[in-house]
Amino acid sequence: MPKKPSDILFQLILSLEKAEKRHFKLYITRSSGNEDLKIIKLFDVLDKMDAYDEKVLIKKMKGVTKPQLSNLKSHLYKELLASLRLLKSNDSLDLQLNELFDSAHILYKKGLFFQSLRAIDKAKEVANVNQKFFFLPLLLSLEKELKR
Repeated sequence: MPKKPSDILFQLILSLEKAEKRHFKLYITRSSGNEDLKIIKLFDVLDKMDAYDEKVLIKKMKGVTKPQLSNLKSHLYKELLASLRLLKSNDSLDLQLNELFDSAHILYKKGLFFQSLRAIDKAKEVANVNQKFFFLPLLLSLEKELKR
């Protein structure tokens, strides 16, 4: 178990496969439109390290102060998870169900009730077909809110 939060980010990066690393870089550059990002620079520096060393990291991240580095690491961690979620969503039925629920919830909050109900119905169908019954109460509670 990692002792420091920085170790958690480092371990996540070390656990990534080559395709996942490539996907992350494409995901970040696509979402920002800029290839020269500090977050990519941080990712590359951490990826090339054999062991996590904050002093070495600060030296290699020229122009980044320690407080900025902390925020950058936090942002990198969140973006890595978002990238992995996108990449792995087709492989995991649970991720697909969560995505359908999230879509239904967002549509509900935007006042698009019919579209939200369609997403809920699709999620209920997927959950029933795949015997993911634990997911149904969550969907039913949102559906009940919609029908008030």
